[in-house]
Amino acid sequence: MVFKRRLKLFVVAGIALIAAGNSSSASVFNPETFMLKNGMQVVVIPNHRVPVVTHMVWYKVGSADEQEGESGIAHFLEHLMFKGTKTLGNGEFSRILAKNGGQQNAFTSTDYTAYFQNVAADRLEMVMRMEADRMTNLVLTKKDVVTEREVVLEERRSRTGNNPGALLREQANAALFLNYPYRRPIIGWEHEIRSLDYDRVIKFYRRWYAPNNAILVVAGDITAKKLKPLAEKYYGTIPAAKPIVRNRAEEPPHNAARQVVLKDRRVRQQSWSRTYLAPSYKFGNRNHAYALEVLVEYLGAGATSPLFRSLVMKQRIAVGAGAYYSPGELGPSRFGFYASPKPGVSIGKLKNALMAEVAKLLKGGIDKGEINRAKQRLLDEAVYARDSAGAGARVLGSALAIGMTIKDVETWPERISAVTMAEVNAALADVVNDRRSVTAILLPEKSTKKKSPKKGAMK
Repeated sequence: MVFKRRLKLFVVAGIALIAAGNSSSASVFNPETFMLKNGMQVVVIPNHRVPVVTHMVWYKVGSADEQEGESGIAHFLEHLMFKGTKTLGNGEFSRILAKNGGQQNAFTSTDYTAYFQNVAADRLEMVMRMEADRMTNLVLTKKDVVTEREVVLEERRSRTGNNPGALLREQANAALFLNYPYRRPIIGWEHEIRSLDYDRVIKFYRRWYAPNNAILVVAGDITAKKLKPLAEKYYGTIPAAKPIVRNRAEEPPHNAARQVVLKDRRVRQQSWSRTYLAPSYKFGNRNHAYALEVLVEYLGAGATSPLFRSLVMKQRIAVGAGAYYSPGELGPSRFGFYASPKPGVSIGKLKNALMAEVAKLLKGGIDKGEINRAKQRLLDEAVYARDSAGAGARVLGSALAIGMTIKDVETWPERISAVTMAEVNAALADVVNDRRSVTAILLPEKSTKKKSPKKGAMK
């Protein structure tokens, strides 16, 4: 499946959730880690509440690593990884796992591809054997590629082609990034998906799917002492590939604001948003990333946020309003505002009202009390983080896949706690720059059909 926006937000928000306990020692999940001789990193997150484990393999390759003209190939390969290997028949992996009471899935993002299974702890070795097998022994036929390509095309039609909001987001994203590969949709452009063939897929698989380009994360009823011999037995015997370098185009300076308008007969609710190019944990002014997390919590925290209170409750011109930010990127990130108007309210009026609120913040700043409350909410959301083995595996896996460290993840609460009022106001002033923005507007398209004259009426 494509790594949907809500899942990506969950992983990023998951980094917020790791603040459980908020202790100065910064021990959150207390992970254990070791390296295999072939360069594969292994992370273990012990959680002995129930005899279950989450087993995840993260490959450091996503849609942003694709070659020009091959958009969607990372996601396409994700689909094809559920075919057969030299030792397992087509679909046998899934059948064996289901027979043993396990569940599995996979997802593709801009920066990584991940495969995971939830299974009883005493079935872990079985899962490791099968997952390691398809890391290097995938067997595909040209028929497999053609058949699955139609599945992906149908997925694109149903999730993007039939969804005006998704179509607008795709177009706006392509306008925001002038050159950086985040401008391509994860699922791919339809005409390029159609060109993906057996040779291209196999070449992509052989280049990126290797132990030294992967991270194994196992969370649940397991310890590093028990896992290490299994990891060495199944993953450690796979030869390392040549060093893999992620070459990505650079984003040029942005000198003009852009606007994308989509009109569609299927639209029932109009919407407006403005997205700005922003730093992430790994790109640009990284210190702003933590301040922006606090800022977006203040601006977008549901009914208590200033945007919601002003536009929805006080002025009563919107049905919803807020802000968004996702710092868990290897490249540049996105920060923005959104709102949907009430019936009868124009997009222009809504936009002016929202940006007036932003202007107030830019002029007067955000007071210390509001910032402290936003920080505390972020930390308070983490109460149940340790209860979920899956959350820890996703948070650590996604962070390591973009080049962060375990220490970066474990010290997140300290970094959020250290954010100051001055840093939040500086981050807001730096990011809100119209020249680095795209405005996206979704509108209903009026029918152009002429009404037939009523019966008996003169023409």
